[in-house]
Amino acid sequence: MGAGYLGRLHGWRFVLFNAVLGLSHIVVLFNAGSYIALLPHVSGDLGGVLPSFLTWAQTDFMVGLALGFPLARYLSGRIGDYRLLIGAFIVYSIASYLCGDSRTLAQFVPARIVQGIAGGITLPIAQSMLLNEYPKRLKAVALTVWGLFSITPFTIGMPVGGYIAYMLGWRFLFYLDFVLTLVIVGTLAALLYGRGFHRRYARFDLVGFLLLAVLLLGLQTLLNMGNDFDWLDSPFLQAIAVVLLIAFPCFIIWELGERHPTLDLRLFLHRNFVIGIISLTLGFFSIQGLLSLLIVQIQLILGYSSKLAGLALLPLVVLSAPIIAVMHYLCKYIDARWLVCFNCLGFAWTFYWIGLYDDPHSYEELFWPMVIEGIFLGSFFTPVTVLTLHGLSGPLMTRAAEVANLLRVAAGAFGITFQGIVLFRRIHFHQLHLADHFGGRQSISYDPLGQLAAKFQAAGLSSGEAQAKLGLVIRQEAAILGLNDAFLVASFIFIGLGVLVWFAHPTHVPIASSPPEDLRMKRAEELLEEVP
Repeated sequence: MGAGYLGRLHGWRFVLFNAVLGLSHIVVLFNAGSYIALLPHVSGDLGGVLPSFLTWAQTDFMVGLALGFPLARYLSGRIGDYRLLIGAFIVYSIASYLCGDSRTLAQFVPARIVQGIAGGITLPIAQSMLLNEYPKRLKAVALTVWGLFSITPFTIGMPVGGYIAYMLGWRFLFYLDFVLTLVIVGTLAALLYGRGFHRRYARFDLVGFLLLAVLLLGLQTLLNMGNDFDWLDSPFLQAIAVVLLIAFPCFIIWELGERHPTLDLRLFLHRNFVIGIISLTLGFFSIQGLLSLLIVQIQLILGYSSKLAGLALLPLVVLSAPIIAVMHYLCKYIDARWLVCFNCLGFAWTFYWIGLYDDPHSYEELFWPMVIEGIFLGSFFTPVTVLTLHGLSGPLMTRAAEVANLLRVAAGAFGITFQGIVLFRRIHFHQLHLADHFGGRQSISYDPLGQLAAKFQAAGLSSGEAQAKLGLVIRQEAAILGLNDAFLVASFIFIGLGVLVWFAHPTHVPIASSPPEDLRMKRAEELLEEVP
């Protein structure tokens, strides 16, 4: 046991603690969402690399977040929540400064990975520390407050990130993180100085953690670099593929034989957990990937500024926050399978609607689908979490929530890369198809290229300028069609998930639970609703 315990905070110290802990949570999650809007700016500033290269920094950051969760559990027992949170935020602040000061991609990506790991450690620890300051009768209130802290960064992340990039430059975001994190560290250290803790000598599954890190980072690297380096024709990617093929069975065998595994594979013996994990990971895989793809491509394809691109996604927040509160209530009385199925079919319809987008000059064509998507985004996590954790109790529920959160965040990183792959492949397909169409190669009697060229020349363009303008139109239209295809693929994924959920056990079957179990369930729900 460490130093003597101090009582709970009261008065202005309690209010300040809530505010600072909320700010710390917002800083970590805000950094995840806002970076996407910065991506075209960062790619031009870090040696002029391709925008696809800069997705590495986002996807590896999210993998780092995922790897931070199992580290948090072990380190919390060894050094205590207070010391761990302070140390993690110090590392986070240093990594933020290094990100802002980076001049090359080779400097930027490792700093983002470290930033992600440190941020991932803070998320469950900060929630635990907040709950410890509330009496038992008010812990549900604490979780409600935590839910507000979790949804706020997602609602403002992309618009504010776009505004910062447009007005102040992308580096300002990371320097702001650096300053805010130091303020957070100083305030928390002053408020909680002298806090004691119960030391827990739990065994850390180092081998399992390292194998998991190799699998996640290796697979992410393979997906990140595949399009740009010709997949397995690259010797480097061949080596990564071999390492993954060896590491995967080793990880499975090791974790099944480990008493305190990093990733408890025995949870997959529960049918609802398996179906819930598939729904959660594939759903977040699609949602995160498409939102990231959309905000970048409307800048690159349609010429939106980063500020306007962020505002284009702002309608998501109109209904998402109120819907979350409603879903917590509905899940108590309605079988979660109905709610998940309705949600998946709603996403399928919305993504199909966006997949029909064909007017680059119409903001309204994006506005209403974003509003509707916000409804289903707000109603997604709670019923899926209830479905996933149904039938689990005690420490098993806590481990299940940790595994689900780790896999969800990692799936979001994979989704960003996967949707980029879909876009990359389909753009070339549509460009070739449109070139054949406009070039008259599909019909001898039909020559739209000549007709359009004549119209451009009549408008005062030379023959060469008319050809260049036509090429630009074809490339833009091919990119829009490729973006549409990514949304259509996601639409079919959600239709499949809507069917899959009916293979789970119904959740309206009464399961005896105590107030502590109810609180543990709510903690798990709030943790899984954190949207990076």
